[in-house]
Amino acid sequence: MAGTLEGTVALVTGASSGIGEVTALALAEQGAAVALAARRVDRLDALAERIRQQGGTALVLEADVTDEGQAREAVERTASELGRLDILINNAGVMLLGPAVGAPLEEWQRMVRVNVDGVLYCAYAALPHLLSAAENGSRGVTDMVNISSVAGRVTRAGSAVYNLTKHGVGAFSEALRQEVAGRHVRVSVIEPGATDTELRSHNRPEIQEQIQARFADVERLRAEDIADAILYVITRPRRVAINELLLRPSEQGD
Repeated sequence: MAGTLEGTVALVTGASSGIGEVTALALAEQGAAVALAARRVDRLDALAERIRQQGGTALVLEADVTDEGQAREAVERTASELGRLDILINNAGVMLLGPAVGAPLEEWQRMVRVNVDGVLYCAYAALPHLLSAAENGSRGVTDMVNISSVAGRVTRAGSAVYNLTKHGVGAFSEALRQEVAGRHVRVSVIEPGATDTELRSHNRPEIQEQIQARFADVERLRAEDIADAILYVITRPRRVAINELLLRPSEQGD
């Protein structure tokens, strides 16, 4: 699997499905050794086997990133067992939509835990390794890619807490980028619009119906489209940093 990321090590959270799964495959195809983190270890095992059958290196990490200890252990095992950490893809996320009035508080709490706490825990643990690899590695640059959403740019009724979490990811990413840019750690945020993944299936049935109706006439993005955008960001020359990348389906107006 020789490629442009040969010799690098990447950690992908939420790697058991959707964007995370496809991104892990794409990273491996470009030569990166890939650590796969998620809760569904059976899916991770299957993904790791696919990567290994194609000549790649994969490390399975059963981890819930909302638990600080598990997030930290995932990062530390990646660095210790694969030798370094050059790329962190903070992909784990959940989207639970619906009116704020009468919403189950647990849905709000779950989004904050996954979309905010999970990003922060992984970023905090990874930063020392990314800084070290940027200083000592052959590429001279490392990457943290935080997956946000168009909801991090545009607010809508029925998305209040999801908007909150994704705006937070964007703000955190930009402030951190300014802090570590001079040390050649690139911090990027990817903001997909409507994408055909299992995210919407986490919603209550009536909300799923509303989402389906809203995008009935829109050809959604595919996970492969987002993985392609991530690869574009992290394979730029050292002198180039893509700070923010917003992708929508061509038929999505907002």
